[in-house]
Amino acid sequence: MFLVAVVVLAALAVPLAGGRLGALVEVRLRHVWVIFAALGLEIAAMELPGMPEGLRATLVVAAYPVGALFLAANWQLPGMPLVALGAALNLLAIAVNGGVMPASPSALAGAGLGVDEPGFQNSTALAEPRLAFLGDVFSLPASWPLSNVFSVGTC
Repeated sequence: MFLVAVVVLAALAVPLAGGRLGALVEVRLRHVWVIFAALGLEIAAMELPGMPEGLRATLVVAAYPVGALFLAANWQLPGMPLVALGAALNLLAIAVNGGVMPASPSALAGAGLGVDEPGFQNSTALAEPRLAFLGDVFSLPASWPLSNVFSVGTC
């Protein structure tokens, strides 16, 4: 949900910065289907019932190399290297933490999210997180619409 808010804010900022949203129609993205495949892996990891947690974590990690195919196919577009850097930082944090993005307990509390939610969570507080500074350490407050936690790689 945080990404939805970012996209809306970015769209509103374009005309304010002298740009034109209509120019997006001229952008030709290659291999768009790859994004849907990566999202499908993420959704399967979170939503399919009866799946072992290890497989869920594997699917979350696997979504990143699949998404990297889209980034590579569209590398020439402005901003794509920055998006790739953010994705790489997220993948690094997730991979070294067993397929889970470490989240700061204070960030979770700030967003009004539970620290000990049952079942697999793709972002959660861990007892001994590795590279915690790359995890979800920022939050949109619980009082805001679309409150959530996010990482530097999401920014």
